[in-house]
Amino acid sequence: MQKTFRLALVAAACAATCAFAAAAGSGIDRAGMDAGVRPQDDLFLAMNGDWIRKTEIPADKSTWGIGTQVRDRSNEQVRAIVDELAAKPQAAGSNAQKVADFYRAYMDVEALDKAGAGPVAASLKEADAVRDPRELVALMGRWQARGSMPLKVSVGVDEKHPGVYAAAYDQDGLGLGDRDYYLKDDPRFATARQAYVSYLTRLLAFTGDGQSTAHAAQVFELEKKLAAVQWSREEQRDPVKAYNPKEPAELDALAPGLAWPAFAAAAQLPAGGKVVVRQPSYVTALAGLVASEPIETWRLYLKTRRLDDAATLLPRDIRDAAFDLHQRVVRGIQQPPPRWQDAMGALDGALGEAVGQFYVARNFPPESRTRAQALVANLLKAYAGSIDQLTWMSPATKKAAHEKLSKYTTKIGYPDKWRDYSALEIRPGDALGNADRAAEFEYRRRIVRVGKAVDRGEWDMTPQTVNAYYEGTLNEIVFPAAILQPPFFDAAADDAANYGAIGAVIGHEISHGFDDEGSQYDGDGLLRDWWTDEDRKAFDAITSKLVAQYHGYEPIPGHPLNGKLTLGENIADLSGVQISFKAYELSLGGRKSPVIDGMTGEQRFFWSYAQVWRQKTRDAEALRRITIDPHSPGRFRADGAAINADGFHEAFGTKAGDGMWKAPADRIRLW
Repeated sequence: MQKTFRLALVAAACAATCAFAAAAGSGIDRAGMDAGVRPQDDLFLAMNGDWIRKTEIPADKSTWGIGTQVRDRSNEQVRAIVDELAAKPQAAGSNAQKVADFYRAYMDVEALDKAGAGPVAASLKEADAVRDPRELVALMGRWQARGSMPLKVSVGVDEKHPGVYAAAYDQDGLGLGDRDYYLKDDPRFATARQAYVSYLTRLLAFTGDGQSTAHAAQVFELEKKLAAVQWSREEQRDPVKAYNPKEPAELDALAPGLAWPAFAAAAQLPAGGKVVVRQPSYVTALAGLVASEPIETWRLYLKTRRLDDAATLLPRDIRDAAFDLHQRVVRGIQQPPPRWQDAMGALDGALGEAVGQFYVARNFPPESRTRAQALVANLLKAYAGSIDQLTWMSPATKKAAHEKLSKYTTKIGYPDKWRDYSALEIRPGDALGNADRAAEFEYRRRIVRVGKAVDRGEWDMTPQTVNAYYEGTLNEIVFPAAILQPPFFDAAADDAANYGAIGAVIGHEISHGFDDEGSQYDGDGLLRDWWTDEDRKAFDAITSKLVAQYHGYEPIPGHPLNGKLTLGENIADLSGVQISFKAYELSLGGRKSPVIDGMTGEQRFFWSYAQVWRQKTRDAEALRRITIDPHSPGRFRADGAAINADGFHEAFGTKAGDGMWKAPADRIRLW
């Protein structure tokens, strides 16, 4: 199945008051620097220390920084478009009508409050009607588009046959999101568990359950049993271990007693086809739990899953309860964001490319695409040159690496063909119905592709998304329009700042094709070993040093980073900044870099790189990310990559005894 590696610059929108104050020409916000910290001791704090000291995280945010500022700018741009569409009647059946009606219904909280449990009444009846394990798994299949079920169906590129789509089964279904929240003893996790049981109680009370407290405890214990048999996120990073194609008879042997035909039929899968099982031991254990746990408990579980997934479109009591658990307790956010910001996220999921078409027309000039394409070409050229210079890789594997690099597809700004939403019905005043129909529309769009040829023109992000990704099974790098704006990309800024920001982003995504996961796919997206044994051992020996480096970082006392979970992203950060620096040097054509605002071009490159990782994060959110996120926190992305970069040490003249000093022989170099 598809292995998508995202840059993950932001996790939440921010308020419109955060403006980027870049100095003209240099692209560097000198006002945020801390004059009391030398870059030779801590690049991140030298660049961002004064901003960190003076900035408070807004009450409705879990994290705050450059990424959230740019995301907010994109949200404001989308909001202006949507407000205009919603202010007047639109042609029936048009994308404009669907966007406007979806938005108006989402924003009408008075109507949601008046509707009570009406919008979910039919779903609750479906759950109550489940009488036995067969009907249970059938409903799990039927509710695939409704939210998080214990067995998740997805459709993506088949890793062993990358020309066609295949279906896959994945573990899912935990209201707290990750197994560690159920199983670890840390007081913060214990607090989240207590809050979750209280939340389940409120959900069940909303249904009229007179024993909501006792029933909530039963649901939690069931989820804890699910968590105990799920794979860790670290285990799931192994694409070979996670590729387990099964025919129907093999599924019966793997998980006897589970009504696979009923599940597949309800999930709209083709009869009798192969399915890739991601976590086989979990599927076996799930079958046991379906058989052993009381059907009454499973009915309660289904109700809470449905209510939790629909919470933002239910009455205020449920909306507030969902915020209290998922945002305040788990992420540390103190107050809800404006409703319109949530609406932007919902629109992105439901009608993302319809919105994107309007967004691109207004906010993404053709020259931005052209310049970005030139930057990508320069980075690919630098990467190719770097492969030639590797001392740890044999000529045979270098040849294969060049072949893979030559087959990269680059997508910039927006898709060449927009998604067709003509079959999606959006009704005025039907907020939850609209969300359900949009989810079913998207699920059906994907499920009918099983066994069919891959559409290589499709995008996995919308143009208004502030992020980027590499897709291993398609061997492509993708940069949506919204990330191509300051401070990541600024046509008015010096080249050094652009190479340090968007150049490092581009290098990051290119490098994902050669990290510990991406390097297991060839240039055609096929999961196969194209390395010599000796080269793979040499690669693993180098990356083990990176694991150890990041294990040594501790964002929260007592909670070090998981160097294995974050390895792929750390490799991409490390290689991305080093390759982008080489590309910047190539762009100079042998000329000396200009000095601007007292900074050489080489220094501005690294100042810019540290600047884009400017952020502050609440402790609860930091813990959540340490638990689930394969990306390191911003500070360690900046310093962790720079400390290994020869260009950084040369630009700032580091020496033994400096906080950022690392002897040349000890610096980690991969690509």
